[in-house]
Amino acid sequence: MLRWLLLLVLTLPSLAAPRPNVLILLADDMGYADLGSYGSEIRTPNLDGLAAGGLRFTDFYNTSRCWPTRTALMSGYYPQQLRADPPKGRHPAFARLLPQDLKPLGYRTYHSGKWHVPGAPNSMKDGGFDRSYVINDHDRFFNPKNHTEDGAKVPPVKPGTDFYLTTHIADRALDQLKEHASKYADKPFFSYVCFTSPHFPLQAPAGDIAKYKDAYTKGWDAIRAERVARLKALGIIDCPPADRLTDTIPPWNLKEAPLREQIDPGEVGRNVPWDTLTPEQQKFQAAKMAVHAAMVDRMDQEIGRLIAQLKAMNALDNTVIFFASDNGASAEQINRGDKHTPGAALGSADSFLGLGAGWASVANAPFALHKSYTHEGGISTPLIVHWPAGIKVGADTKANPQLNLRRTPGHVIDLVPTILELTGAKRDVPAGGPPLAGVSLVPAFSSAQPLARAQPLYFHHINHRALRDGRWKIVSLAKPAPGGRSNDTNAPGDAWALYDLSTDRGERNDVSSANPDLVKTMSAKWEEMEKRFRAQGGEP
Repeated sequence: MLRWLLLLVLTLPSLAAPRPNVLILLADDMGYADLGSYGSEIRTPNLDGLAAGGLRFTDFYNTSRCWPTRTALMSGYYPQQLRADPPKGRHPAFARLLPQDLKPLGYRTYHSGKWHVPGAPNSMKDGGFDRSYVINDHDRFFNPKNHTEDGAKVPPVKPGTDFYLTTHIADRALDQLKEHASKYADKPFFSYVCFTSPHFPLQAPAGDIAKYKDAYTKGWDAIRAERVARLKALGIIDCPPADRLTDTIPPWNLKEAPLREQIDPGEVGRNVPWDTLTPEQQKFQAAKMAVHAAMVDRMDQEIGRLIAQLKAMNALDNTVIFFASDNGASAEQINRGDKHTPGAALGSADSFLGLGAGWASVANAPFALHKSYTHEGGISTPLIVHWPAGIKVGADTKANPQLNLRRTPGHVIDLVPTILELTGAKRDVPAGGPPLAGVSLVPAFSSAQPLARAQPLYFHHINHRALRDGRWKIVSLAKPAPGGRSNDTNAPGDAWALYDLSTDRGERNDVSSANPDLVKTMSAKWEEMEKRFRAQGGEP
């Protein structure tokens, strides 16, 4: 009897351990090298602090575009399995969203910011969220016109109002957490905070821009070289940087003449050598990058407020925090929203600028290409995971931060199975539905060993195609659709290129001609996965 009681006492603490809270922080169009902890000169002390106290993944992936990534992150499936890329109606009946898995366990669920999951249930009414602030206007930081809170429309923000969207998204998330602390402190929470920074348009508070006034006058080639050097010094990357790909830009971009007419004579549409720009162009471009840096800086400041709230709630230790970006930095040069006012102060509410290819190559350093492409610059994201109760950082890690690097390939499809394992939630897939596409990252929390996967990582967006299997990656660019922008009619283009990512994540040295059998095997696997995923989504 005594032995049984002793066993019961020893077992009770583990049975009574509270379920962890979960906080997902998602940036929009932020590059792999835009955080200080990933090689940037931009001031991001709050995210860098999370990285120092947790894990940094070096080979983590998204889908190269906003809505497919958000679909995969919330569902645990590739968007093609849910007929979401390109969007073709509602998700199949087997699909669920993460908060729907957590609600039966007593979780309170909150969302603030961008949603953009086409075909999914409304995030408030049917998607499992108890509270939700949704920004549907992705083209205005100072005076958005289309947003809702808890399913009800919010009036448009009037021009001239003291309002900045990144701060407002944090405000709404803070309100939700404060309400949780006052009314539901006995329950765990799931919070999904989706910033729109540093997505188009480049707009930021003037005080934040002023911090970076002269930071980028040396130009994108020099800044990129500095970031690559820091990435190597941090032990994150050890490969030659990608070659300059001057002529590869989104086909829907404005051409050079309209850019200069609609925006400014200093605008530049392509990633050309910095020293070929005129002084006027160099001045304009350096000022643009200062705005991009300010947007990332401001997002980090707001994340600092969220961290402070978790500390005030005594919840930081048992909150698993994930930070990632939905795709690489954007080379888009567009003029939409309220349209750019020539001569407007850069970064103001009247200024509508795109980052462009030159600075996107800095943000995505050392990788090739940008948002919407399946080369590494389009699909690579930092992933920071911080959880003091479950990820222990000892004195050895503080002395050698490289010990907290995780080089195992991962993907946003892995976040759902990871969170299910951490919380003890179950995903009951209806009969006929496929298993989740990803794997749990939990083993990587305590080990640097590669994760085991049943299938390679697959990528497909506007017929830019890729497959990563261990160290090997095949990738192919699409042929642009006639007339420019298209999400589903671009034709498969170039032949498959093959890269050994263990030494060449810059994708400089195509070794397909020396490994034809490997290319044949991998391309056949991509075709099989493509066909299977489309069929699971209900496509013929």
